[in-house]
Amino acid sequence: MEPQLELTVADGVATVVISNPAKRNAMTAGMWRALPGLLAELATDPSVRALVLTGEGPTFCAGADISSLREPGEAPQTLAVQAEEALATFPKPTLAAVRGYCVGGGCQLAAACDLRFAEDDALFGVTPAKLGIVYPASTTRRLVSLVGPATAKYLLFSGELIDTERALRTGLVDEVLPKGELGKRVAEFTRIIASRSQLTQAAAKEFATGRTDRDAHWEEQAHAGGDTAEGVAAFLERRAPRFTWTV
Repeated sequence: MEPQLELTVADGVATVVISNPAKRNAMTAGMWRALPGLLAELATDPSVRALVLTGEGPTFCAGADISSLREPGEAPQTLAVQAEEALATFPKPTLAAVRGYCVGGGCQLAAACDLRFAEDDALFGVTPAKLGIVYPASTTRRLVSLVGPATAKYLLFSGELIDTERALRTGLVDEVLPKGELGKRVAEFTRIIASRSQLTQAAAKEFATGRTDRDAHWEEQAHAGGDTAEGVAAFLERRAPRFTWTV
């Protein structure tokens, strides 16, 4: 089977699977190139309320397919940054479901997601120092904001892998699940996300990235869209809210 990104959508959740099992789901140039377009389509799909990124089988993603570094055309690193930025700016909640190796470009993609859940034997690494590659500034800043400068330097300087205990402690991972329970927990959590207000989520996601000049815009959206009134009414009536605002 050719390396590809596989997509399924069910119950408001889009799941993108990195599929290149012969190379531990390493991302080829074609896969990097395809991700922004796929995300753009999902961003405008009102039936999609959350997105899960994962890998086929027991590995999340072992990074970029090294053989693609010698292919002619646009630099793989440029393609990787474009894919990462498309994922980071996706307007709906994103979650990386990590099994096994999450290394190099794979860790880059996971860090671009809003949240990361991992099986307890997963391993994480940022490995450009092993190849003499300069990690992009935007990617480095994102890593630093996630795990702090000391851990970011540890990962970047050494290229060493860390386990889920350290990843959880440093903020690289949000939840660690026993082997075999990741899928169930991700499904449960994304159902919760899909039931919540997209208005709240979209505003929070924008504010969390440092955009703090749009309070008035989001206040207007809250009143015009009806989610605030619906949320209050549902609370008082002791029923599940039916939020209608969409990205």
